[in-house]
Amino acid sequence: MKMNRKFFGMALLCLLIAQFGIAQQKLSLPDTANYIIQDSVLIKTSYGITLSAVVVQKKGVSTKLPCALMYLIYSDLNRSLAEAKFAADQGYVGMVADARGKRLSPDQPEPYEHEARDVNAVIDWIVNQPWSDGRVGMYGGSFSGFAQWAATKYLHPALKTIVPYVAAIPGLGLPMENNVFLNANYQWAFHVTNNKYTDDVVNKDNARWQRMRNAWWESGAAYNRIDSVDGTPNPWLQKWISHPAYDAYWQAMVPYHDDFAKINIPVLSITGYYDDGQVSALEYLREHYKYRPAAEHYLIIGPYDHFGAQLGGKPLLKGYQVDSAALINTRQITFEWLDYVLKGKAKPALIKDKINFEVMGANLWKHVPSMDRVEENTVRFYLSGTEKNSLLSDIKPQQETFIRQEVDLADRRTFNNDYYPSQIIKQEIDQTNGLFFVTKPFSHAVSVSGYLKGELKAIINKKDMDVGLVLYEITPEGKYFQLSYFLGRASYAKDMAQRKLLVPGKAETIPFYRSRFFSRQLSKGSRLLLVLNIDKNPFAQINYGSGKDVSKETIMDAGKPLQIQWSDASFVDLQISDTNF
Repeated sequence: MKMNRKFFGMALLCLLIAQFGIAQQKLSLPDTANYIIQDSVLIKTSYGITLSAVVVQKKGVSTKLPCALMYLIYSDLNRSLAEAKFAADQGYVGMVADARGKRLSPDQPEPYEHEARDVNAVIDWIVNQPWSDGRVGMYGGSFSGFAQWAATKYLHPALKTIVPYVAAIPGLGLPMENNVFLNANYQWAFHVTNNKYTDDVVNKDNARWQRMRNAWWESGAAYNRIDSVDGTPNPWLQKWISHPAYDAYWQAMVPYHDDFAKINIPVLSITGYYDDGQVSALEYLREHYKYRPAAEHYLIIGPYDHFGAQLGGKPLLKGYQVDSAALINTRQITFEWLDYVLKGKAKPALIKDKINFEVMGANLWKHVPSMDRVEENTVRFYLSGTEKNSLLSDIKPQQETFIRQEVDLADRRTFNNDYYPSQIIKQEIDQTNGLFFVTKPFSHAVSVSGYLKGELKAIINKKDMDVGLVLYEITPEGKYFQLSYFLGRASYAKDMAQRKLLVPGKAETIPFYRSRFFSRQLSKGSRLLLVLNIDKNPFAQINYGSGKDVSKETIMDAGKPLQIQWSDASFVDLQISDTNF
C-alpha cells in the first residue's frame, strides 16, 4: 500500500508535541499576595537521589488539605506553577514534581526506569509536610499518566486515586507496539535526556528525522544501525531494542499481572479513539479488571487524539467534524473526580457507568458496565472469498479455502500497510497491495463499537511476519472513514513476553485484540472494509521473517518473497447494535 510520506511527519509531530503534555488551557501564574509559592523544593530520597518540585498553597487556609500531584518529565517552571496554582484554586495543595534528572535534580535522567520508586518517594515527602492531610490524588497525561500507574506498582497508602489520561506503557504502546518498534518516538529520548528541561531544537528538527528514516529504509540496514544512519548514537534506543519481548525490564516499570489485584483505589482513565498510545491506556483497564474484577475503574473515551484527550476534544480532528456532545473539559472532570474521591462529592455527570463512550455520528454518549458489552450483539465476520472477490461475511465458510498474498520484503518501491490516520475521512485509499474484505451494505443505520478482536489463520514460508489490520466505514458517498487498526508481530501474538516463531508450511493461528477502540453510527447503505496487510515501510522495523532478532536483520535476510496463504477461517469479532442488517 503506497503510503503518503506526509502522513508520518504529521503523525510524528502530533505524537511528540502531545508527549509534552501541554496544558489544556492558558493557566495563570500564582501571585505572592494570594499564594504561598515554593518553586525550588528538593526532595532527597532515602536511596540517594534528589527530585525537585513546585508547591502552591492558597494563603489564609489553616486546615490541612489533600495534595493534587502531577509528576512531569517535561520540566517547565512556569507550566508547573500554573498547574499547581489551578489545583490550589480548587481547594488542594497543588504540586508538580519533576522526574529524576530534570530541572533541579542533580541526577541523570533515566526515563521510565525508576518512576515506580521515585513517585512513591514524592508521596512519602508529601505526607510528612505540615499542610498535608495524608491524602494524595494524581492526574495528568502521557508520561504523567504512566507515572501514576508506575506508582501503583507499589501502592502507597496515601495515594487515594489516579486520573491518567492517554497513559503510556513502556514496551507495549511505545517505543514498540505489540512488539514492533516504531520510529515515531525515535527522538523522544534526546528530547527528554539532553538537558534538565527539554531539547526542543532536536525534537523539532523534522527534516533530520525524515532524512534518517528514508535513508535507513533505502539502505536496507539493520534496525539497530538506524542511529548510525542518523550519525548520533542513541543509547536509549539501543537499550530498548535489546528487549524485544515484554520481559522483566519492561514489567518492572508498571503493574504486571498480579500487581493489578492490589490496586484498590478508584481510577478514572481518559483516552481517545485516535490516540496513538490508546493500546496502553486500555491495557491498564483490561488488566485491572482481569486481576481485580470488582475494581472501581472508570473510562471516558471519545473521538480524541493523544493531544485532544488531554484537552477534552477539538471541533475538527484530522478532517472529521467532531460531534458537539464529544467536546468535554478534561481538567474540569479531573477535579470533579478528585472532589468525588477526596471530598465526598458527586461523580462527574458524564460518568454514568464503568465505560463511557461517545458514538461518532450519533452525537450521544453511551454508558455500559464492560468493554465487552458496549453493544447489544457481537458478530463474527469471516475473511472469505477469493483474491478478486473478498468478503467480510457473517456466514461461516462451509469449507476452508485460502487467499494468497506475496510480499517482497526487499522491494523499496512500495510501502505496505497504512495504519495511523493523517486524515480520518479519505476520498480514496491505495489498493495496490494488501487484501480487502468488505461487508454487504447495511440495510439501516447501526452503531458499531469496540475494538478489533479475532484470529488470523495462515500458512507462510517464513518464521515470522508483522501484520496490519485497518477497519474503515465506506460511506454511501464512497468515502473511507477510518475506525480502528491493529499492528503486531505474529511470533508474539500469543504471549508478548515470549517469542514463538512460526513454522514454515504449517497452519498457524494468530490471535489479536490490542487494537484501537472506537464507536461509530453507520448510515444506511454504509459498508465495513477490513484491510489485511504485512507491515513494510520506513516507519517501523522491518521483519524479514528469518527468525533472527528483528533489530539485527538486514535486507540481505529478505530472501524469497514472503508467501502467505490466508485461511477464510480467519475472523474478526465486532460489536453491533442490531444483527438484522
